[in-house]
Amino acid sequence: MLKIIRERWRQGYRTGKFPKIEPVLAERFRGLPQLPTSACPENCRACQDVCPTDAITFEEGRPVIDLGRCLFCDDCARACPEKTLSLTGNYHLAASSRENLLQKTNEAPKIAALNAHMRSLFGRSLKLRQVSTGGCNACEADLNVLATLVFDLGRFGIQFVASPRHADGLLVTGPVTENMKGALLDTYAALAEPKLVIAAGACAINGGPFIGSPEIHQGIGDLIPVDLYIPGCPPHPYTSLDGMLRLLGRLK
Repeated sequence: MLKIIRERWRQGYRTGKFPKIEPVLAERFRGLPQLPTSACPENCRACQDVCPTDAITFEEGRPVIDLGRCLFCDDCARACPEKTLSLTGNYHLAASSRENLLQKTNEAPKIAALNAHMRSLFGRSLKLRQVSTGGCNACEADLNVLATLVFDLGRFGIQFVASPRHADGLLVTGPVTENMKGALLDTYAALAEPKLVIAAGACAINGGPFIGSPEIHQGIGDLIPVDLYIPGCPPHPYTSLDGMLRLLGRLK
């Protein structure tokens, strides 16, 4: 026992101070894209040509990035001949509507907090059932990290539970394969009303790298209503945590 106490004293307090203090992410973290502030050279579509998920379109000569499709692979930034497109360290990527994931400016997506009634129900205690619908397990791994002492999701009253009967909401990862479609819909139906749905990762939002495959449903948006979209491949734990807290009205 004395050895355990001594070791605990040696390690100190390991839980991050987010949200009181902004987290320091690794230098190689790829977050919110920085778009050109003026029109690109005529006929230059280098970033669009290399995007593996067709996440980039053009309006008035400037790129528009669909963060729901984006894998944050950095191919677009490396291909830009003017070097006016880059990926920043901004982890504020989540949005409460699919349309808000279409990045046309250099502002982070917006999240509309739940209404007062929903916040009174879930603002201090939110139980989530996580369903993997055919993903690669990267999103699942980074969500599991939220339960560790570094992030300590439970201090905000948010927990993952084993049964939809015990859950207030559904957190979905993966592109929804044909084999998992029925399981997803059954799990959603088992949740009591009112309920929340969170789509985490590019696959759950729009199919990710599997987009266009006839074996998937291009994400969950056309199957069940979604309250929060968390982009990334996979989303950083702080991106997920920030999005959930903003949805619950715990952050402004």
